[in-house]
Amino acid sequence: MAVTIIFLGPLRDMAGEDSREVAAPLDWAGLLAAVGPEIAEQLQSDRVNIACGGKVLTDKRALAAKDGDEVALLPPVSGG
Repeated sequence: MAVTIIFLGPLRDMAGEDSREVAAPLDWAGLLAAVGPEIAEQLQSDRVNIACGGKVLTDKRALAAKDGDEVALLPPVSGG
């Protein structure tokens, strides 16, 4: 039973990998623990969004990923 965390943009550079599998189920506290302190600090910003199962969460702290889900970490988009 696993959840796949997908790192995008600068978060991928911080993680040093594109994705990571962690044990399911996965909640907000579990996500913060799974990604390490540097990325966890970024996730606490209102500018970083989280998608679970292809849907952006309106309240990322309500994350409830289950077996087979993908959790994408979406940093702010830059450009114009």
